Amino acid sequence: MVAVGAIGPTSSQVQAAGNNKIDVFVSFDKTPGVAERAVVERAGGTVRFSYTIVPAVAASVPEAAIQGLLNNPNITSVELDGAVYAVDAELDNAWGVKRIGSGTVHDGGNKGTGVKIGIIDSGVDYTHQDLNDVYVGGYDFVENQNDLGTREGDGAMDVYGHGTHVAGTACAEDNGLGVVGVAPECALYSLRVLNNDGVGSWSATIAAMDWAVLNGLQVVNLSLGSSQDPGSTVKAAFDNAEAGNMVIVAAGGNSGNPAGKGNNVIYPAKYASVIAVAATDSNDKRPSWSSTGEEIELAAPGVSVLSTWNDADSPHNPQPYLLDGDYYKEGSGTSMASPHVAGAAALVIHAGVISNDEVRAILNSTADDIGATGKDTLYGYGLVNVAAAIASLAPPSPVVNVNVSTDKASYESGVDTTATLTAIVTDENGTAIGGLTPADFGTNVNSVPTVVSFAETATAGTYTGNLDISGLADGNYMVEATATDTRSVSGSGSANFSIAPAPSEATTAIVNSITYTTDGGKSGDKHLNIRVAVIDDFGNPVANASVSINLNRNGSLVATGAGTTGSDGVVIFSYKNAPSGTYTTSITGVTASGLTWDGNTPPNEFVK
Repeated sequence: MVAVGAIGPTSSQVQAAGNNKIDVFVSFDKTPGVAERAVVERAGGTVRFSYTIVPAVAASVPEAAIQGLLNNPNITSVELDGAVYAVDAELDNAWGVKRIGSGTVHDGGNKGTGVKIGIIDSGVDYTHQDLNDVYVGGYDFVENQNDLGTREGDGAMDVYGHGTHVAGTACAEDNGLGVVGVAPECALYSLRVLNNDGVGSWSATIAAMDWAVLNGLQVVNLSLGSSQDPGSTVKAAFDNAEAGNMVIVAAGGNSGNPAGKGNNVIYPAKYASVIAVAATDSNDKRPSWSSTGEEIELAAPGVSVLSTWNDADSPHNPQPYLLDGDYYKEGSGTSMASPHVAGAAALVIHAGVISNDEVRAILNSTADDIGATGKDTLYGYGLVNVAAAIASLAPPSPVVNVNVSTDKASYESGVDTTATLTAIVTDENGTAIGGLTPADFGTNVNSVPTVVSFAETATAGTYTGNLDISGLADGNYMVEATATDTRSVSGSGSANFSIAPAPSEATTAIVNSITYTTDGGKSGDKHLNIRVAVIDDFGNPVANASVSINLNRNGSLVATGAGTTGSDGVVIFSYKNAPSGTYTTSITGVTASGLTWDGNTPPNEFVK
């Protein structure tokens, strides 16, 4: 594992420095121009980078000039530049791109075509057989020159190897050679900020971020960082780039411990504007060295990842080897995990997601939750699953749902001649489908085509129709209705009913009605009469039925009563001198010879 370099002290510490020239960020109260650069130059400084994403320049200035710069009312801060290092560790076996579901997405036609991915790293060997056709261009911020395209460290060419490996995981071409990246048809940019030893500066890194913003890059990957806070200027640069709709992905760091305790996430992954990525092995487990902390947002394969390499010379083991005519190497670290997520972001963007916040939310919500339930400090939201992310974007397949019901579960032969059918029709989102005509419906009864003319009701998506059952024999039936919407999508639903002979004699006592009258009593307290009528299931009055009631006034029980129906099936209860109020009656019991009360009380109310 390559060590993480320390970033320098804050501006207050800078003031106590000596007289040698030092590298600093000088921040102004506005975007620096000629006048601001002149201030630094008059102090004996040399401006190395002038930024647009933050109001600052990177410069080498004499230590003795620091205090004078801090005294300038137009300068808001002076902060030390510092070193950043490649985040790396070595193990073996290539498997990660497949594990996160990239192949499924590729098979669906999404290979991230044209999405601009910047690899901010040690450069990229853009002559490599797996990278040469997707490479677009870049810039060398170590030597501060355009991409000249040589293997001698000029331009954005990689000598160290780390950036080439990272680029391969994100963008290696699907050409039948070597390996394939997560987004194999992306537009690859190399922004070189690490030298031939894998060491760079924050100033070069921010210059690369600035370049990425100005050139419209959509995703950048930083498999580099430092354990020490680099200060407000660097943070502002990342925050501003993210606010400009860039997806920023960074290695979480290799400073973890076997117990997975503590917060050891490095910068820039530690920033809220950056997706911090932890590593997993082929068993979806965290390697002991993967950094932990609340900033970890996603996990990705980071152990023994096979990817592209620049040449046969490598400062790390295992050594690269020839595969299909070019060099490849296995690598381990959160450096290897991070480009899996960067490539996944590119696939989501290619699928039509514009907002970087939405890209981030989709990757988080569809990740495989492999740790503690919910977001945790080891895996964040979980192992990135780009297949699930893309699947979540697909609209639901068109569906027509038909819920059919009959007005009764059982009909009496010789009595009932029509069954009323209700069909509720909705789409895949549960939204009512209105506007269907009778021609859009088909009906079967026990698989025999039957004519039912459905008509739409006032309730959208609800249709009713009458089924002629007069010619059906006694038995059990299933009626099925099929509806076809304007998309030519069909769906069916069914309901069961039975037909049986009408009973030869009554079996049920039914309270048919409850009515009220008043008479006698004092002018304000007339007697209240409650008339209860009982019939059987043939509609005949039930005589000699015992009826018991509860009388309620304004929702409270005020009286109970019991009585027997006369030959007309009616029993009348009298409540003497009833005060004003709202009265309701509930039936508590009906007993009649040979009949069973159905247990129902009809709606009733009387306002006195």
